[in-house]
Amino acid sequence: MPARNDAIIRFENVVKRYPGAATPALEIDEFSIERGEFFSILGPSGSGKTTALRLIAGLEQADSGRIFLDGQDVTDVPPHRRNVNTVFQSYALFPHMTLRQNVEYPLRMAGVDKAERSRRVAEALEMVAMDKMAERLPHQVSGGQRQRVALARAFVGRPRVLLLDEPLSALDLNLRQQMQHVLVDLQRKIGITFIYVTHDQSEALSMSNRVAIVNAGSIQQLDSPGEIYYAPNSRFVAQFIGKSNLIAAEAAGSADSSVVSVCGESFGMAAVRRPGAISLGLRFEALTITPADRPCPEGVALKGHVSDVLFLGHTCEVKARCRDQDFIAFAPARRGAILEHGQPVWLSFKPEDCVVLDD
Repeated sequence: MPARNDAIIRFENVVKRYPGAATPALEIDEFSIERGEFFSILGPSGSGKTTALRLIAGLEQADSGRIFLDGQDVTDVPPHRRNVNTVFQSYALFPHMTLRQNVEYPLRMAGVDKAERSRRVAEALEMVAMDKMAERLPHQVSGGQRQRVALARAFVGRPRVLLLDEPLSALDLNLRQQMQHVLVDLQRKIGITFIYVTHDQSEALSMSNRVAIVNAGSIQQLDSPGEIYYAPNSRFVAQFIGKSNLIAAEAAGSADSSVVSVCGESFGMAAVRRPGAISLGLRFEALTITPADRPCPEGVALKGHVSDVLFLGHTCEVKARCRDQDFIAFAPARRGAILEHGQPVWLSFKPEDCVVLDD
């Protein structure tokens, strides 16, 4: 993990609008990415994440504000002078060239001498485990292997930043998971900053040092994957990342501590910013659901009944209703242990697993 306050990318009051759009595609007051980190920009379609990447690459021009790369203002610098490279979903390999020639191409265009080209290409192909297939053509290897070659071509020129625009979205699930390991290992080996754009939360959470959650053109939360997952700062983030129950509750108390009531059961929590109606986030896995004929569980325990069971193979997703609220929890899928529709149940959780959400 890089040292703090060592920004390689910095946005200051950046606004990007597209003609005819009612609102900006991206509007960021202040934002930085640290040198040497694996940084992901995560959000739904149309959120502004790819616009952010294109602004860094110089493929789009900001309408206002400044963009800095390694301390230099590059707002008006063309793409070819920024020393950043982009890996796209489409691979963009030349079909008539061998894999080795594809990786060599940017070095040849940059005027690197033959001996140095040969050394760096061999090193890059070895780093992505494609050195044994160097003389094959792109159509003779798999999609995952073509993506490895595209990565090698992108970093062989030693850019300051490597931009990755949903590079794994065309691959099947197993290949995507394999490539996640390849990307993390590669970033650690070469040590340059990776900026990864995706709509897939599992990719962002599993690979990144930090993640920026983007929606409607603005950053909703920027933090470590663990902090974003366990301490989402809004209803949007809680719903977009993982699976959370959104619970209607009432809060009362002093500045030091609060008493929160859910479905008629009260429990203590750390101070809530305001009294009255609040929303709590509770991850599915933090809610335990057990048959009501068993002893009352520890923690906060609510009485309800099963309203739906979704069998997922390795587990069940059980929906239960308590008073006027629905709750969802994971439950064992072992044969003979699956809860049934209408069955009375306990819904239990620890207060410390609840997060107060801003609406």
